[in-house]
Amino acid sequence: MKGSKGYRSGARRLLTKGHREHGKLRLSKLLHEYQPGSRVIVKIDSSVHKGMPHRRYHGRVGTVVEKRGRSYVVNVSQGDAMRQIIARPEHLEPQSDYDVGKKSD
Repeated sequence: MKGSKGYRSGARRLLTKGHREHGKLRLSKLLHEYQPGSRVIVKIDSSVHKGMPHRRYHGRVGTVVEKRGRSYVVNVSQGDAMRQIIARPEHLEPQSDYDVGKKSD
């Protein structure tokens, strides 16, 4: 029986970093400007707590709607519904055309 119902409950493996991913953030990740309409991947960085979206959106692909302060408003699908999440650029990655056509064999 699950006791805790917190915001990050059940996310132990999801929010752990890999062996070579520890340390400071890359500046290019912080300074990257996303234009409205660009596609992004929500990839949560667990070392930055501010502007962190909910864990259910980790790995989802969304579309940037607008910039709001330092953060971005991103449309992400959840089932049949479209959700608007607010995330900082530390938790976003640009989706390249290569990622779309890539298949795992």
